[in-house]
Amino acid sequence: MNGLPAFKTGKLRAEFGHVKPIEDLEIPFGIIEGSESGPTLLITAGVHASEFCSIEAAVRLMQTKPEQIKGTLVVLPILNIEGFSKRSIYVMPQDGRNLNRMFPGNPEGTTGERLANWLMTSVYPQVNAYMDLHGGDLDESLAPFTIFPAGCEKSKALAEAFGLPIAVASSRPGNSVNGARQVGVPSILPEIGGNGLWNEDTVGLMVAGIHRVMQHLGMIADAPRPAKREPMNIFTMWVPTAPVTGLWYAKKELSETVAKGETLGEIRDVFGKVLATITSENDGFILYRMSSLSVNQGEALLGVGVAV
Repeated sequence: MNGLPAFKTGKLRAEFGHVKPIEDLEIPFGIIEGSESGPTLLITAGVHASEFCSIEAAVRLMQTKPEQIKGTLVVLPILNIEGFSKRSIYVMPQDGRNLNRMFPGNPEGTTGERLANWLMTSVYPQVNAYMDLHGGDLDESLAPFTIFPAGCEKSKALAEAFGLPIAVASSRPGNSVNGARQVGVPSILPEIGGNGLWNEDTVGLMVAGIHRVMQHLGMIADAPRPAKREPMNIFTMWVPTAPVTGLWYAKKELSETVAKGETLGEIRDVFGKVLATITSENDGFILYRMSSLSVNQGEALLGVGVAV
């Protein structure tokens, strides 16, 4: 299995290129090594290949100059490279599965499982901290929030440094940040953007958060402060999925509060017949929701933030 070069600090250099983590996949990378020793921070994006705000932020991070940092910055800007070219939603086209549900992966499995395994075995062990950038796929609108592995204080500190007021403590198996936690690497997954859209405001918000994490790690001296610094509130997230295929009509918008038992939306057929009514299992508020009219059985409909 091919891996990235071993990361060595103190050489004042930037290395860019493509790496073949598995035989049938080639992805771009950038490694920026600072003039002084320090931590190694891994940035990935494009796990969900149409979350373009996060990908553009990672691309911009690759322009970091070696003399600007201490330690090493490793950037993998588009992990799902075939999905990016095909504007795929959530899944890797090679196996039709969601990479962010495949960790720790399988060296003998599908394309996504082997990619997840490569990250777990060849990349994560070389770094001190990890950020997996996300940001609202083509069918998804969201309010910005940061996910971190539940119970990991170092990851929680990274989320606080990133600077968004809403954080989600995740115990969900199979995702990138809980995969990193399994090998002892603190990690966060910031979500900024929505519907695949990106602009200077959203990309700027993502990059500023990354810089604050770099400052927290001692890689840079200064970073932009949030326009309005608010205490970070921690939630868990409940995610109902579609029990049937049909047309999705949400009853709630982003950030709206919901009460246990309240209707969140309906799935209907093209003739208007209600096929399923989705009700909330918890009190909370809407973190994200599917913005697509079409929905397939098993797809996530909403994310409800629930107070810890």
